[in-house]
Amino acid sequence: MHELALPLLIGLIAVALAFDFLNGLHDAANSIATVVATRLLKPVHAVAFAALCNFAAYFLTITFPSLHKVADTIGQGLIDKDIVTPAVVFGALAGAMFWNVVTWLKGIPSSSSHALVGGMIGAGVAHAGFDGIKWIGLNKTLIAIVLSPTLGMILAMLIMLLTSWLFRRATSRFAETSFRNLHLLSSGAYSLSHGLNDAQKTMGVITVLLYSTGYLRGSFAVPHWVAISCYVAIALGTLTGGWKIIETMGSRITKLSQHQGFSASLSGSIILFSASWLGIPVSTTHTITGAIIGAGTARRASAVRWGVAGNVVIAWIITIPASAAVGALFYTLTRLF
Repeated sequence: MHELALPLLIGLIAVALAFDFLNGLHDAANSIATVVATRLLKPVHAVAFAALCNFAAYFLTITFPSLHKVADTIGQGLIDKDIVTPAVVFGALAGAMFWNVVTWLKGIPSSSSHALVGGMIGAGVAHAGFDGIKWIGLNKTLIAIVLSPTLGMILAMLIMLLTSWLFRRATSRFAETSFRNLHLLSSGAYSLSHGLNDAQKTMGVITVLLYSTGYLRGSFAVPHWVAISCYVAIALGTLTGGWKIIETMGSRITKLSQHQGFSASLSGSIILFSASWLGIPVSTTHTITGAIIGAGTARRASAVRWGVAGNVVIAWIITIPASAAVGALFYTLTRLF
């Protein structure tokens, strides 16, 4: 157990919640890109709708507690919880927040989730070396980097094909109205799954901080007040919106119809709900980007701006090592000062 004065503990928890807020701001594009791009909702209405659904995920976990496995993976599945110190937590959060701010300012839809994973790994290795890494949890996360956008793309294409066949005899007016309504529902489901998966990452960080400082007794479990605080923080961040990233996600990758928007958001929500059930801290950004590309490709491959998509992929590749390096640097600074 590592002693930490209560004011410092409160300050570090505030930093974690600030990351959660930044996560919501940075990833608002994930939730609303399709509804903004298709003009289904006005941008202001879209972020309010997404923020409400982000927070509603809290009530979903009350009904299905098993959906909180992602917090366990972040808190004790990446690095050994017994080696975590307040300095490791600070380094992890600083590395993740630094990368989020850089990519937010540049309008790059990188992954907040993998920025946090990188920060945790970098700070943990700087503290205890590679022996502290739990390779099973890390490998599961790394595999999800590849699988989540790939599965999102394939599933969106299949949904496009299936619904095109189902509506093959419908009039264009009926199909358009139906897909507008379905798109709104699928967008709400995606925002719900986004809040569910992403808020848990900060929960895991705060919980392991409480555990390492002796403020959490008994089994490793997320306290109720931590859960609700994280859902509030991410919802407020989403409400603020990251407009540069919304533009990239919603219009620069490909132009979407209501049909494509519905297919992309439904595909993304299925992937994210499945990942939460399995306890995988998957990237919501990766997932919805793959789904948007899949929905665009289902009509024609030339509809996708592959150069923009390639730049996004490059950002994904460097996210974990970049945030890990910054996390290790900030951890080292805490030991010096």
